[in-house]
Amino acid sequence: MTETMRAIIKPQAAPGLELVERPIPQVGPRDVLVKVKATSICGTDLHIYRWDPWAQGRIKPPLIVGHEFCGEVVERGSEVHTVQVGDFISAESHVVCGVCTYCRTGQGHLCPNTQIIGVDRDGAFAEYVVIPAENAWVNPPDMPPEIATLLENFGNAVHTAFATDVRARKVLITGCGPVGLMTIPVVKAGGARAIYATDISPYRLALARRMGADLVINAAEEDVVGIILEATEGEGVDVLLEMSGAPSAIHQGFTLLKDGGEVALLGLSPGPFEFDLNNHVIFKGATVHGIIGRRLWETWFQMRGLLKAGVVDLSPVVTHRFTLDEFEQAFAAMASGQSGKVVMFP
Repeated sequence: MTETMRAIIKPQAAPGLELVERPIPQVGPRDVLVKVKATSICGTDLHIYRWDPWAQGRIKPPLIVGHEFCGEVVERGSEVHTVQVGDFISAESHVVCGVCTYCRTGQGHLCPNTQIIGVDRDGAFAEYVVIPAENAWVNPPDMPPEIATLLENFGNAVHTAFATDVRARKVLITGCGPVGLMTIPVVKAGGARAIYATDISPYRLALARRMGADLVINAAEEDVVGIILEATEGEGVDVLLEMSGAPSAIHQGFTLLKDGGEVALLGLSPGPFEFDLNNHVIFKGATVHGIIGRRLWETWFQMRGLLKAGVVDLSPVVTHRFTLDEFEQAFAAMASGQSGKVVMFP
């Protein structure tokens, strides 16, 4: 094994990233060293690349970025007895403490001591990455790497969809980025009566139709509320799954929500905005869920079930493939809105 590796880092407190040579990380007693097979770009990585206010307040350069990945375990620490050398794994990027109130009551995804791979500690846009063994999720050896690298992001879709009851219900998904796209087949597998999807990108709306949406609407050009009210004979929707964070989409979604309906909110808004709490939530008797991360490890077992049953096909979501050396082109593709999921191979 060579002593150094290629890695994409945030070198300083400024926009941009850099490909450099870094030492291969050392394995602690409860860690595993993973040779990365594929890694994918998330919206969080775009925030770090652009060095927006969130990144400025969270990231401490220099840092190897990237948290969605899969790879082969090539070394394990002296106290690791579950994961084996040679295992093909994906990873949960939230490294939790395991001892706080939340961790001990089955709510590890809310752990206040969470460290995120590629955000708070060195990440996976590299040839090798070290993670705690308990964060490794063993995959079938024949799972395609471009699918295995999506699993964490897929977990956001599953967590959001399964926070509500979609069975025999009319579901609106606002925002057809990669997570929104992956949510569509999950909702369909969950028995939804009809699936409506909105976005402002014709490219992503075409992907939404391919993923199984019954009706797609361009929110920049069409009357979302009018079209869905017509499609639902004036009833509106039973469930809103909000993936965009756009205040206009949130307003449209809550306007269309039926009395007694359910909402799961995953998208992050650009900042505070005006919201009609009385009419959108209280007078409707709505149930609203805030979604963060994935339930540890309930969501991962749900993902495994969906994929093993063959009721969800994630392959159409992967639209662009690059090498680590081509990371600038990869980030440009992800930022363009003319992509699904962008995957990089070391």
